[in-house]
Amino acid sequence: MGEQMYFDHHGDPPAYFDIVNWQRSQDGTIQFQKVGWYDARAPLGKEFVINTTAIQWITGNTEVPLSVCSESCAPGYRKAAQKGQPLCCFDCIHCSEGEISNQTDSSNCFPCTAETWPNEDRTECLPKPVDFLSFEEPLGITITCTTIFSSFSTLTILCVFIRYKDTAIVKANNRDLTYVLLGSLSLSFLCPLLFIGQPHRFTCLFRQVTFGVIFVLSVSCVLAKTVMVVIAFRATKPGSNMRRWLGPIVPGLIVSACTNLQLFICIFWMLYCPPFPERNSRIKIGVIVFQCNECSDTLLWCMVGCMAFLSCVCFLVAFLARKLPDTFNEAKWITFSMLIFLSVWIAFAPAYLSTQGKNMAAVEVFGIICS
Repeated sequence: MGEQMYFDHHGDPPAYFDIVNWQRSQDGTIQFQKVGWYDARAPLGKEFVINTTAIQWITGNTEVPLSVCSESCAPGYRKAAQKGQPLCCFDCIHCSEGEISNQTDSSNCFPCTAETWPNEDRTECLPKPVDFLSFEEPLGITITCTTIFSSFSTLTILCVFIRYKDTAIVKANNRDLTYVLLGSLSLSFLCPLLFIGQPHRFTCLFRQVTFGVIFVLSVSCVLAKTVMVVIAFRATKPGSNMRRWLGPIVPGLIVSACTNLQLFICIFWMLYCPPFPERNSRIKIGVIVFQCNECSDTLLWCMVGCMAFLSCVCFLVAFLARKLPDTFNEAKWITFSMLIFLSVWIAFAPAYLSTQGKNMAAVEVFGIICS
């Protein structure tokens, strides 16, 4: 036959095997199809030869069937064993919120860090978007334009009063007190600018206390004007000893006492527990809320409570003086303005407490502007 025959040291001839595939024909008979061979005499690396395209599997075609119970789990999923089934039988479960898997057939999902969040496929952790009330967004632009316009409008009125300071109507309107009132109102309109933009230590430290002190200064001026209306009316009665209270002393004492009380609360707040910027990832899922942490809610509400108490006193005094003669009808307008102010802040409180993140800052800003 021309073939070389030899025996190894055990006395065995070299091995040669045909690889046969049992194939079922259309009539149901079994045929033996040679699809390869093994020849120990062949050169190294060529002993085993097989034609995979000639193999017919039990499925009736040449595609290799899966030999596992379940398909592989893609990245973003984890394997969960099926109860009572072999280990190769499992379900693929999508990773939970905040977790990822970046390997095929992963048995566990791994949580992202506090500063990151999974992508849609949950195969990698991406940096969370940072959320704060920005100057660039439409709401921030609207608030900024509104506050600047309102502040300049108030300054314009102040300039008119200063220009005509020697006229009878300006003098009769308690000139110095009106200057302080208009100036503080102009500054109050600018306070919302501290609530917009990326929080910094400076803005967090001074945004609440600046508004608190300036606003109390404004309300105390309104209270002083209301008290002076009552004193002026009583001073016109014959034999009244109220004339001695006319002048700048009483308004000055009222404004100083109210403002210094608020100033004391704010200074104590700043020294005891100053506000600070905070990156909060617990408020919103998948978002970092960049906000100012007020540190002490008790002191914050003490400051707000001082404003609320002063406003209620001012409203009460103005309401009791509303029926004075027309010469002193300024009390009517003060009553109306304080009623609007109190209504805004009564509506503001639940809205403020029910919002989070930049919406909380937006609600407070709207409360400041509207009041």
